[in-house]
Amino acid sequence: MLPAFCSRDERYKTPFGALPAGDKAVFRIFIAERPEEPARAAFLHLLPDGMEDIPAIPMEPDGEEENGRWWRCEAAPDTGLYWYFFSFKNDRAVYWFSREIGGYAAVAEGEEPPAEEKRWQLTVYDRDFTTPDWLSGGILYQIFPDRFYRSGRPHIQPADRCLREDWGSQPAYRMDGSPCHLGSDYFGGDLKGIEEKLPYLKDLGVSCIYLNPIFEAHSNHRYNTADYLAVDPGLGAEGDFRRLCAKAAEAGIRIILDGVFSHTGDDSRYFNRKRRYPELGAYNSTVSPYAGWFKFEKWPDKYRSWWGIDTLPETQEDDPSFLDFITGPDGVLRRWMRQGAAGWRLDVADELPDVFLDAVRAAVKDEKADGLVLGEVWEDASNKISYGARRRYLQGGQLDSVMNYPFRDAILAFLTGGDAWKLMETVMTVLENYPAPVVRVLMNHVGTHDTPRLLNVLGGPPMADKDREWQAARQLTSEERQKGLRLQRLAALLQFTLPGVPCIYYGDEVGMEGYGDPFNRGCFPWDSLPDAAAEPEGLPAEGHILDFYRALGRLRRQAPAFEGGTFIPVFAETGHLAYIREKGDSRVFVAVNRWCDAEPVTLPGPAWETARVLAGPSPAGGQVLVPGEGFSVLVL
Repeated sequence: MLPAFCSRDERYKTPFGALPAGDKAVFRIFIAERPEEPARAAFLHLLPDGMEDIPAIPMEPDGEEENGRWWRCEAAPDTGLYWYFFSFKNDRAVYWFSREIGGYAAVAEGEEPPAEEKRWQLTVYDRDFTTPDWLSGGILYQIFPDRFYRSGRPHIQPADRCLREDWGSQPAYRMDGSPCHLGSDYFGGDLKGIEEKLPYLKDLGVSCIYLNPIFEAHSNHRYNTADYLAVDPGLGAEGDFRRLCAKAAEAGIRIILDGVFSHTGDDSRYFNRKRRYPELGAYNSTVSPYAGWFKFEKWPDKYRSWWGIDTLPETQEDDPSFLDFITGPDGVLRRWMRQGAAGWRLDVADELPDVFLDAVRAAVKDEKADGLVLGEVWEDASNKISYGARRRYLQGGQLDSVMNYPFRDAILAFLTGGDAWKLMETVMTVLENYPAPVVRVLMNHVGTHDTPRLLNVLGGPPMADKDREWQAARQLTSEERQKGLRLQRLAALLQFTLPGVPCIYYGDEVGMEGYGDPFNRGCFPWDSLPDAAAEPEGLPAEGHILDFYRALGRLRRQAPAFEGGTFIPVFAETGHLAYIREKGDSRVFVAVNRWCDAEPVTLPGPAWETARVLAGPSPAGGQVLVPGEGFSVLVL
């Protein structure tokens, strides 16, 4: 029996997924019928988000098949978020179609339509929406600047910083009054150091560097901005940033910056609670030029702060003065793009109001038409509700891309014991909900400065609610590390071959360890890198993990299928899954098996029998035997 409807099957809905505004979507349903109770009418209910009283769209009969009848209609909605479902009636009752796992429909008799969570989503985006071509098919690399590489150049820094000479030692983690405490110790990584390591990044296949904050701030993470117009003195000077961007461009690499605009530091020239700066900050005077930038409930000591942390006063992002300072013709965004930045990652984008995000996009795109606007959003960004309002991040007027936490969470859940179909369901849901221009530049990470290191998640015991004392003392055993490295290959393969753009968190590619902040922000171990080796054939299942990442980089460069190519599910069950990436004549088959035993996967056609093998055994008998805790990669 044919399904009643499946939103992921083009017999039922075309095109698949999100829709450019003004284009037509075709919907078809199949109604199984008994001759004595034929359907008399069928309807598509296509509702703009937040609305219920919208006329239903009549569907027309569209042929008979297998004891039932097809019904069809078209719709061409304007930009926005929509929810849809179907109904039909016969002489006896009304029936409703509600969404189930996989995009399929459940059909039930009833008086009331399905609840919102049981409806299908349709994202309709601005038909002129485009995203930067230069990022599609590339590789991102995230750098925590203080811990990547120190050039050895001297920098004049504030006297109250704890400067460490013991590169590679454990970061300070206690929150006490000692000179070196959590957030206050600096190992001396700088912009010149990043420049010196550009050949390493180019060899890795990196096409874009995402830098954690580089602006003057009085903590090593620099998320408490003190001066948006100055490079932090520990990292160098403005000229160093310009030179880094220029040298990176020569290597085919672009730089994007971390914009932290929802709050500043209390020890900033704008708030100036500690009176470090000579001018009057908002904390010092109600007539300060920055007074309107912050949310005082009772000046000066009672003010809104980020997550209640009083060292991070929240900004009033829609204040005209602040808005102009950040997004205006001579504002922060444009200033640093003129120095060489290719775009911005927006910290806590879901805490920034629409008026601010609209202005950010306008400024970035006006300065550089191919500038990137990437937002930190941890959930499905197509239907996110933030502070009681539905957001429109991905409809064409705000973000180009987001940090793809849904993929990360699903990949790690699968590799630590979850079912493969849940990973596949997450992938298909994102592909169905997100506009195609967004999908091709999604930031696919499996770890960042905000999460435990990938190796710890896959190989070690869960961090759960363990305190920093436990984290500081806990190192992976040899067995845990080897297990983690085996599974990390699988995570990296998924990350590099699913739709979107992989982002390597610095040091993951060499097997760095660490649980939460600050242990996930250690110094890059330059002295322990393997000697240069000949390029392996295909994707090596053994050897140093760095060689595997380099091979993945070559695969992405050589296969056009990863530059916005189609994703075709092949198989997903319990501990293994398979899929194809396809674009024109470029086709890549990927299968991953987290079980300890080898598992056969049926190939999706005879052509794959003679495909080039990049990893795993050769196909035989219409199948490929995927090794235990291993993978198979075939290329046509």
